[in-house]
Amino acid sequence: MIENRHNINASSMERHREIRVVRGVSRDEMPRRAFLCLLALAVGGPRVARAQSAPSSVLIVEFSDKGERQQAVRVPKVVKSESEWRQQLSPTAFQITRRAGTERPFTGAYWNLHDKGLFRCVCCETALFSSANKFDSGTGWPSFWEVLAKENIVAHPSKSREYMASEVTCRRCDAHLGDVFDDGPRPTGLRYCIDSAALRFVRFAES
Repeated sequence: MIENRHNINASSMERHREIRVVRGVSRDEMPRRAFLCLLALAVGGPRVARAQSAPSSVLIVEFSDKGERQQAVRVPKVVKSESEWRQQLSPTAFQITRRAGTERPFTGAYWNLHDKGLFRCVCCETALFSSANKFDSGTGWPSFWEVLAKENIVAHPSKSREYMASEVTCRRCDAHLGDVFDDGPRPTGLRYCIDSAALRFVRFAES
């Protein structure tokens, strides 16, 4: 894990301050997801809905619990009913991953985690992030400057030139994970702002 604190760049911070109140509602009075949706309406129109149809299989990259990249494999999409997801997940995880909710900042299990390991999707176990790419963004949510494999996630770009965040979902099961911003540290300049409840942390296995 990167130990040095990386602050959001000055221009982004200024932009965030300017849009801190949207349509009379304070940013601190609503979760990140609700704020982002409202912001999209305010500055560029609603987020374009994702297509309802989905492929029956997807290509993902597998990783061992040691963090070793393995082969890319085609696997079936994980599709379950609402009752099945509710049975599998905690109420919080269900609300976040299946209803695009957001946990309050500084409350999740992993925002201040410094152990070395992998972060897998809580819904389908797909490997998503590594502690090696985690950094302290000061936002109160787990933040990463890179994903383990681009094949394993989907970013849904905003259509607004002002609204810079993109929703991030798991490619295999469509779980909502969080959002990606363009104000992260080098070398990518990205900040994947992810909800702890959408993840399952696995410490690196000993050799």
